[in-house]
Amino acid sequence: MANKAPKGKGSRAKLRDFFIENVGKILDSDTLREVAGTSEWARRVRELRNEEGLNIVTHNDRSDLKPGQYLLVDKKPLPAFERGISKETRAFVLDRNGFTCQMCGAAAGEIHPYDNGRKTRLHIGHIIDKSMGGTDEANNLRAICSVCNEGASNLTLNRPDTIKLIAQVRRAPAKDQLDVLKWLIQKFPKQADELTKK
Repeated sequence: MANKAPKGKGSRAKLRDFFIENVGKILDSDTLREVAGTSEWARRVRELRNEEGLNIVTHNDRSDLKPGQYLLVDKKPLPAFERGISKETRAFVLDRNGFTCQMCGAAAGEIHPYDNGRKTRLHIGHIIDKSMGGTDEANNLRAICSVCNEGASNLTLNRPDTIKLIAQVRRAPAKDQLDVLKWLIQKFPKQADELTKK
């Protein structure tokens, strides 16, 4: 493991420096947690992606990465999104959602069933991600716990089967279907090449 950032820096700065030192290398969540020195390390990684535009990818972006693996593709920044959710909007969304995660149902402050005995911490999450055109309006926001926010809930929640997924894609407008196709080709480049050769 490369040298960690000097003490005295915030966890976000430590993670930024560590990713840049290890550009192109696969980093795991345990290493990133240790580098950040906080349980909020995953939030700091999201901030680096969304607010600073670091091109950090996960298994959701590339098929060669496993859950819990992160990779800074290169140093070229992507469009960044400033945090624009006011305290009032955050309070409204949490109250509207009953201070309960809208994915797994865990309530704020209770022991989370999938987080090693830690208490549930709620965040505000976008229903449609900002990178896909979603807004910071209350109708596009929901209360979501740390576990679900990081995708760990995928291990416990039922995933839709192929028939349901295909039905949803067929119902979508052609532009959205093309966006899905582009994303799949980007995630599975080798398989896409093989299919086009047939």
